[in-house]
Amino acid sequence: MDVRERHLRLLTETIAAVNSTLDLQEVLEQVATKVADALDTDACFVYLYDERADELVLRATHGTSVEEMTRRPRMRPGEGITGAAAAERRPVMIPAQAHLDPRFKPFPNLPEGEYESILAVPILAREKLEGALNVRTREPREFSGAEIDLLLAIAAQVAQSIEHAKLYAQAQRRVDELEALARISEAVSESLYFEESLEAIVKTTMDAVSATGAALVLEDGKIAWPEGRAGEFAVRTPLRWKRRQIGELVADRDTPFTDEERQLLASIAHHAAVALEHGRAVMRGVLAQEIHHRVKNNLQTVASLLRLQARGDQVDARRALEDSVNRILAIAAVHEVLTERRDESVDLGDLLERLRAMLVQGLGAGKAVEASLASVTLEGNRATALALVFSELFQNALEHGGDEVRIELAQRNGDVLLAIADDGGGIGGALQGTGLSIVDALVRDELGGTLSLADDGGLRAEVVFPA
Repeated sequence: MDVRERHLRLLTETIAAVNSTLDLQEVLEQVATKVADALDTDACFVYLYDERADELVLRATHGTSVEEMTRRPRMRPGEGITGAAAAERRPVMIPAQAHLDPRFKPFPNLPEGEYESILAVPILAREKLEGALNVRTREPREFSGAEIDLLLAIAAQVAQSIEHAKLYAQAQRRVDELEALARISEAVSESLYFEESLEAIVKTTMDAVSATGAALVLEDGKIAWPEGRAGEFAVRTPLRWKRRQIGELVADRDTPFTDEERQLLASIAHHAAVALEHGRAVMRGVLAQEIHHRVKNNLQTVASLLRLQARGDQVDARRALEDSVNRILAIAAVHEVLTERRDESVDLGDLLERLRAMLVQGLGAGKAVEASLASVTLEGNRATALALVFSELFQNALEHGGDEVRIELAQRNGDVLLAIADDGGGIGGALQGTGLSIVDALVRDELGGTLSLADDGGLRAEVVFPA
């Protein structure tokens, strides 16, 4: 077989092997191995051209493993012998002592100095630079014109394979991006719960870019659904809604994020912003319905108490109005606490302290009020009932008790205890008529508890109900 036939066979076999895959990294590794075998050289180095950085980046080798390098070698076109071949768009061949050539560029982690000869050629696709490659031998070697032509022919075919692999990689990234966005859209549309939508966004983000951790940081600084752990590298992508930043999507990883991954994170962040606003809109609708329901029920309660008071034999219109004002203010205090907590439960200690301050200001001039209020949590509707009970009992103590009033709120053996004691006339100063009926009905029907009155150096009213 003559040299021409042998080179044709080597070209055919090399191109067949290179075209056997569309994975870009696999293409480059095939190039390094097959080219070194075709020209019977000790090493082959394949560089890919990064157009945005205007750099040739070493991506595959035969003879030295890229993975073992501490930093991937890079050079600009025109730098080094291989860079010169890329910049000049022509082969560069040095048969011996290549490391002494003035164009030679050493890399600390690339042992090129052990090779004597080098043949470098550009990888061109229709005159567009796609990369460059070189072959090396440890012994001096003068590459023939036929060998140079063979390497140029291989490089020309490799350029097409690289272009196809790049297009495939871009398409695959687009598919991955669309799949990630579809998962987010599906999770947001299917879930009626805001927290579930946030969880889906964070977990999809981690899967999409192989992150070690991710989180959504809301505009108030609150971190929603942190997952995984922090990494050496982090990307913070703003969440924007109608030109306003409403949070950030944070992704962490131990390796740097590529430009494509940053673009994907930007797309996910856009969907996350839509999901956040969608979830908030749903929550606002649910909250509006809940507030409407509560206000309606509480107004009905006030109306019922007024009717009960109106049925009495002697009705003091001024007193009835003052009582109703205090009851409405007690209900308003419950709503205020619920709104501040953005929760369905109320801290009774906080609630009773607000009611105490409000009633003392109106009725307790000159009174000494001592309060021992434990932190006890109660759901909103029961908290409203307790607020009304407290308002009636405390108002009675301020109006009919002595100079001192003691308030106690505690939790004992699974029950909640509310006690209000004064140093007045004892049982004789107890709630009478309508007031007692209101308290007794609320404790029994709304709280499922008991009310007891006792002489204890004055009147002690005690309410006990299950927590």
